[in-house]
Amino acid sequence: MRKTRLALVPLLSMLAMALVALPVAAQPSSSAQLINELNGKLLYVAVPITLLVEAILIYTVVKFRNSGNPLPTRENRRLEITWTIATAIILLFVGVASYGVLADVTHVSGQSAADVGIEEEQADPVVVRAEAYQWGWEMSYPEAGNFTTGTEIVVPKDRPVVIRVTSRDVVHAFHVPELGLKQDAMPGQVNVINTVPYETGTYQGYCAEYCGVSHSQMYFTMEVVSQDQYQQWLSEQQNSSSGSGGNGGNGGNSTSEGQ
Repeated sequence: MRKTRLALVPLLSMLAMALVALPVAAQPSSSAQLINELNGKLLYVAVPITLLVEAILIYTVVKFRNSGNPLPTRENRRLEITWTIATAIILLFVGVASYGVLADVTHVSGQSAADVGIEEEQADPVVVRAEAYQWGWEMSYPEAGNFTTGTEIVVPKDRPVVIRVTSRDVVHAFHVPELGLKQDAMPGQVNVINTVPYETGTYQGYCAEYCGVSHSQMYFTMEVVSQDQYQQWLSEQQNSSSGSGGNGGNGGNSTSEGQ
């Protein structure tokens, strides 16, 4: 019986590693891809540690199950130093890997057109300003005529997108789960998050920070379209904005941070 239980450990280990090694489905954006790749790396660390701990636990239970008078273990400095150093190395790996992903997602990168596989004229990022308030959103395009679109964001596929997130009043949070986008909206401060959408479609976004009685109503949409569709939509918005006085709706109420 004991041999059977111990034999399960390597079998479970191989099964877990096989599951981790399964190919990951195509991701809808560069930010989602980075986050999921990080999760995979952390699984490679977490699975062996979990299996090791479980194996030690099973071994201990089996070996000492009939011990009526257990004795305390003796100090083993070599073992303590070893697991302290091992823990420090693991935490260092997790910290460096996590910080690398955070830096890629929250800082505007200097990617060339070749890096993202697009034409040179499409290499410039689309800049969107997302301003939260109790209880709604005002999206605007400060570098494309400064028109506003209410709670709608439209961006082209396979092109860098930079989102500048801020707030008029209290702390909110910009969150589009499917695209791997999440950033705090702070009053008087602009936080940046960037991505490259890979798949067309409409993605649901919402405020992820409790901000008052109508917090649950703070929804917005992020639509990813082809480059041609985006250019057509952009021209329509710019023409509409010019015809209504240049600010497009209530864009004149926006603060100026980060523009």
